Amino acid sequence: MSETKMKRRLVGVVVSDKMDKSRVVVVESVKKHPVYGKYLNTRKKIMVHDENNHSKTGNTVLIEESTPVSKRKSWAFVKVIDNRK
Repeated sequence: MSETKMKRRLVGVVVSDKMDKSRVVVVESVKKHPVYGKYLNTRKKIMVHDENNHSKTGNTVLIEESTPVSKRKSWAFVKVIDNRK
């Protein structure tokens, strides 16, 4: 009996939709510096697989970990949360 792990889900903003079935999503997070205790804003650009090209630039989207689709794409589009464009 094998248990499946929950896949990580993140919320980000689409910054590029110029490719077919691919999107670039920026995910922002806040981390505390280990020594100085200052809070730092971090940004990460993630390549996302969007099979039906639902998302557009400016949309807030929910993405989920998946098996690798290509060299740089190992995240999949789930749904549009906020349609800002």
